[in-house]
Amino acid sequence: MIEGASETAQARVAALLSGLGRVAVAVSGGVDSLTLATLAKRTLGERASMLHAVSPAVPPDATMRVREAAARQAWRLDVIDAGEFADPAYRANPANRCFFCKTNLYGAIAARTRETIVSGTNLDDLDDVRPGLEAAKTHGVRHPFVEAGVIKDEVRRIARDLGLGEIAELPASPCLSSRIETGLRIEPELLALVHEVERLVTTALGATTVRCRVRAGALAIELDTQALARLGANERNRLHDAIALRLVARAASRPIEFRAYRRGSAFLDGRAAAAP
Repeated sequence: MIEGASETAQARVAALLSGLGRVAVAVSGGVDSLTLATLAKRTLGERASMLHAVSPAVPPDATMRVREAAARQAWRLDVIDAGEFADPAYRANPANRCFFCKTNLYGAIAARTRETIVSGTNLDDLDDVRPGLEAAKTHGVRHPFVEAGVIKDEVRRIARDLGLGEIAELPASPCLSSRIETGLRIEPELLALVHEVERLVTTALGATTVRCRVRAGALAIELDTQALARLGANERNRLHDAIALRLVARAASRPIEFRAYRRGSAFLDGRAAAAP
C-alpha cells in the first residue's frame, strides 16, 4: 500500500471496522459501497457479509459489478428485494422519498442479520439532502467513512490502493428513481426508459455524466459540459429521434431537451412541489 493521505484514511476505516466485530455491508454497486465492502472483507474476513438489493431503481450494471466483485473476492453475498416498490409512500415520490427507500432497505437487511449494518456514505455526502440518513439512524446503521472523516477523493484513493481498477473511477450514479421529478409517481417502466436512454447517450457521445430527467412537462437529457459542447445539430437530431421512438414505445410522450448537468435538478422541496 502506498503512503499518503489514502493510507491514513484506509487505516482509520480499517480500525473502525475492526472495532465493530461483525458487519453487514449494504452494497449498492457504486465506488463507495464497493470500496467499503472490499476493505471490510480484507479486514474482517468471514465476519463481513454483503447485501445488495435489486429493484427497478437499481441499474443492472450495478448489480453486475456487485456480483463480479463477490465472485473475485469470495464475499458472503445475499441479493435481496428490499420491497420499496410495495410501499405506496415510496412510489408517490415525495421530497423525502429516500427516507422510505432506505427504511425498506435497512429493514430488509435487519430482518436477515444481527450484524452491525454499515453503509458507504462518505463525509462529502453530508453536504447534500439525504433523507435516507434519518432512516439509517432508526436501524442503527454505521457510516465508517463518515466516522473516520473520509471524503470522496479519499474513497477513490483507497479503492486504487485496494486494486479495484475501474471501480475507483466510477462516476457518481444515484438510483434511477432520483431522475424522476418530485411528485411524479415512480413507475418501473419509466425507470427502464431512463436507464436505456442514459446508456444510449453515453455510448453515442462518450459522455462522463448523463442524466435522463423525467419531468412533468419534458424529458431533460443533462450532460457534462464537454459532452454538451460536442453535441452538434446532426447528432442532437439523431439522438432526439432515437429517444422519441423509445418514448412512443412506452406511451410516455414528452418534449425532449438537452441541458447542462445540474446535481439534484429533479428534486423539488416541499415549497417548490406545491408551487403552481
